[in-house]
Amino acid sequence: MDSAGPKVLVALPQGCEEVEAVIVLDLLRRAGLSVVGAGLDGGPVRASRGVMLLPDTTLEAALAHDFDMLVLPGGQPGTNNLKADPRIIALVQRMVAADKFVAAICAAPSVLAAAGVLDGKRATSFPGSLDAYPLVQKQTAALVEDGKLITSRGPGTALDFALTLVERLCGKSKRDAVEAGLQR
Repeated sequence: MDSAGPKVLVALPQGCEEVEAVIVLDLLRRAGLSVVGAGLDGGPVRASRGVMLLPDTTLEAALAHDFDMLVLPGGQPGTNNLKADPRIIALVQRMVAADKFVAAICAAPSVLAAAGVLDGKRATSFPGSLDAYPLVQKQTAALVEDGKLITSRGPGTALDFALTLVERLCGKSKRDAVEAGLQR
């Protein structure tokens, strides 16, 4: 955690969407970023399709550090677990207040809406995930940026979502280098 450069926290709730979590962790690490996958509770995380993920640390331990970006993968019941955790809601609010990047994909933009940080902002999500939040300016694009809030639609957009996160933290040349290694 004491390396130079941007630091990213990826929250890993039980039931998160594994494609979104793993692609973000992988691509940000390929870019050379300091990335921490933090489980909301101790032990392995059983993702939404049953894949077991081993977090680097717990959310409680990660909260002792500062991060430049928070990333929330979606999936169910992962998104509901994020919304139900007051530490996550408070962290989202603190990150936005500090003008840090907050990114969410799939159903997880609803966590940002529940935290009140999407009121009057443009965002996208898995269809229907933001329906309960009338103050959000819902978009249908695969990826939407409104200031330092970055949202994306779902597992199929995870690669471009993660590459955009690399670009925002490290610049276009780093994004291009990471993308070239993927042979798209």
